[in-house]
Amino acid sequence: MEQTAPSPSRGRPREFDPDEALSAALQIFWRRGYEGASMAELTEAMGITKPSLYACFGNKEALFRKALDLYEREKLCYIGKALEAPTARAVVERLLYGALAIQTDKSQALGCMGVISTVACGGENDSIRQHVIDRRASSDIAIVARFTRAREEGDLPAHVDPAAVAAYLSAIVQGMAVQAGAGAPRESLERLIETALSLWPSA
Repeated sequence: MEQTAPSPSRGRPREFDPDEALSAALQIFWRRGYEGASMAELTEAMGITKPSLYACFGNKEALFRKALDLYEREKLCYIGKALEAPTARAVVERLLYGALAIQTDKSQALGCMGVISTVACGGENDSIRQHVIDRRASSDIAIVARFTRAREEGDLPAHVDPAAVAAYLSAIVQGMAVQAGAGAPRESLERLIETALSLWPSA
């Protein structure tokens, strides 16, 4: 009796861990920015081929967005915790030292992935730049709301503009990211934080 050959499998199982591959891609984007990260560098770091990358993650832009998701989940979770601090000054202290810890961790890329990707993005990739800015805006809105509450509670002087203070804080964090990415020692960034905190308006 003739035996029937076994039907071929409908698809080969992935020979890589998608989570590990995405973590590797995150580090490349973090170091190089969106434009600076080449597909060759990404696939080498991820340990996969271009067809596998496209099949699992989509194109480069889709991969970058997934890497941003991971970055926010793993690296920026300190922001939500900082907003729970009892005073506005404590919020700022937690935000600045939380940013410092991420930006100067030598076990990973230095600086801020968002800052690197917006500063180094040309006009042809303006949609990527705008996407990063839009993501950052949600955090900015939450920080403004927290400072507004602080002013209503008397924790900030009545003349202080919550939006302006939040923009000032954002400028400090982004400036720290640029300096950290350029190799500034942690000690100098700590002095910057101490100076910013010493200038914080008291009620």
